[in-house]
Amino acid sequence: MGLHNLQPAPGSTKNRKRVGRGQGSGTGKTAGRGNKGQKSRTGYSRKRGFEGGQMPLYKRLPKVGFTSKVEKPYVINVEKIKAIAELSEITLESIKSVHKLQKTVTRVKLIGASAKDLAAKIKDEAVTTSGK
Repeated sequence: MGLHNLQPAPGSTKNRKRVGRGQGSGTGKTAGRGNKGQKSRTGYSRKRGFEGGQMPLYKRLPKVGFTSKVEKPYVINVEKIKAIAELSEITLESIKSVHKLQKTVTRVKLIGASAKDLAAKIKDEAVTTSGK
């Protein structure tokens, strides 16, 4: 056994198809592309989603949806969660200690009839009240 007598496994390699090399080869003249038409031309590549000239599916369906990159605040009704109104200082951390919030929440908005009265207690920019 040596490098000089290494060979690929039998059947693992095939000769490539040499197209356009005379009629006797079986792939002469039109080189297996059929006769005429766009697909027989040089440089042809079918575009993604092309359906033979029919209006493609992605254009037939209506445009749907929009995702805003502006993060919306987590809304808390002060009337339902009385513990927030009883806090001496309202910050994001103090709200998290009283009310269970996800870790991803970075902004909180307090709403409700008595939310305006809590504006003086807020000591954090991440917490706001309803303006009405």
